[in-house]
Amino acid sequence: MNETRRVVGFVTGGTALLFLVSLFSYLVPFSWSPFDRVNLLSDLIHTNRTSDSLTTSSEPDSTSTAEAAVRRFDLYQTPGRIIGFNPDSLRADLPQFLAKLHQLSTTKQGKVRIAYFGDSMIEGDLMTQTLRQLLQTYFGGVGVGYVPITSIVSGFRQTVRAEYSGVWQDRNFKANAGKVPLFLSGHAFSSNADWVRFTDRTIGDSSSLIEKILFCAPDPNASILVNDEWRALTAPGSFNRVPLISDANRTLKLVANTQTPILYGVSFESPSGVVLDNFSFRGITGIELNQFSVDWLRSIQQAQSYDLVIFQYGVNLLFRPMDKDFRWYGRAMKPVIDKFKQAFPTADVLVVSTADRAFRYQGKYASAIGIDSLVKVQAQAAYQSNVAFYNQFATMGGTNSIVDWASRKPAWAGRDHIHPNGRGAAWLGESMYRAILKEYDLYVRSLRPTNNKIKSGP
Repeated sequence: MNETRRVVGFVTGGTALLFLVSLFSYLVPFSWSPFDRVNLLSDLIHTNRTSDSLTTSSEPDSTSTAEAAVRRFDLYQTPGRIIGFNPDSLRADLPQFLAKLHQLSTTKQGKVRIAYFGDSMIEGDLMTQTLRQLLQTYFGGVGVGYVPITSIVSGFRQTVRAEYSGVWQDRNFKANAGKVPLFLSGHAFSSNADWVRFTDRTIGDSSSLIEKILFCAPDPNASILVNDEWRALTAPGSFNRVPLISDANRTLKLVANTQTPILYGVSFESPSGVVLDNFSFRGITGIELNQFSVDWLRSIQQAQSYDLVIFQYGVNLLFRPMDKDFRWYGRAMKPVIDKFKQAFPTADVLVVSTADRAFRYQGKYASAIGIDSLVKVQAQAAYQSNVAFYNQFATMGGTNSIVDWASRKPAWAGRDHIHPNGRGAAWLGESMYRAILKEYDLYVRSLRPTNNKIKSGP
């Protein structure tokens, strides 16, 4: 009898102790992974103690309630993967974009268009040229896509040779914009009888048909000299995509006249395949894109529909070595994401985190002390806007990865411990390509019939 009482007492006491510890962990911030697995209150009390365990949306996904029931914010830390915050490892993210890729792969018809926004990290088309080339090799297409009329990086951009005369006036995010509508690149150009010549260096096969297209503001009476032939510009819309010439020539020369309207740039693209437009602007954080109105963005989307919009910013926020609080940036960037979602409803949106950057602390280079906070804020903006996220910081190796890249022989990053060089940028482009291809493979697998599906016919 005494033995029975001792057993009952031991079980009762142990259960009570575990209950008290569970209660303590609920009331006081406390975590221990072995204990978390047996927390007696975890199924009784639903909490939201930290931003890393954000509550799920009250509006279920259109697919099924089961799929929408759980979203996991902590997945943002995953390297090398595009994260839609859904724990289902068999569910592909970027579904609209992947569907267009699959259609292109199947039919070999149509275009899949990517708008890649960023700062100096994609300047010179270093990273994006690798991503573009790999996607075009796999899914089809040639051509560099969008090229601005002039650029501060035209001298070292490897994918395009740009030559121009005179003084083209450049209105942009930082200078002389006024009431002139800027393009997605953050620029608008005008001139008086000046010329510009572009050569697309990405095209190896001289027989490939290349469409040369001019982007410009409205003007019913303007004309432009295209490869020594005057062409009237039919440009009635707020944004105009004007086909100029389609041939195998990789070079295009334009001469403006006194009536030339505001020009944005030209595009080199094949009749079908992947088009990746690089919209880099040095020194910005992305919140500058909020200057665009929804109507203006819609006019661009109607003229040339984008299937994937990528935002890669962050390094320009890390300009003071001791900054740690970037919550203001999340509040400022989320409206930008939401505006583009509204204006580009048939496109998926992908937020790419900042890459690593380093400062000198106590005489040694080390990752910015606020970089983890910034990456988390960027992920929260993506999570709250219900768009995908890609952790570039974790993918390149996380803390002090840029220090390692800069010290390699040969080096993968510059001595500024900010910008990857050609080798590092190529690796980043390949990494994102592999991440996209993982999602594409998942998407294709989801289209295959399973054994559980009823087969039609005999």
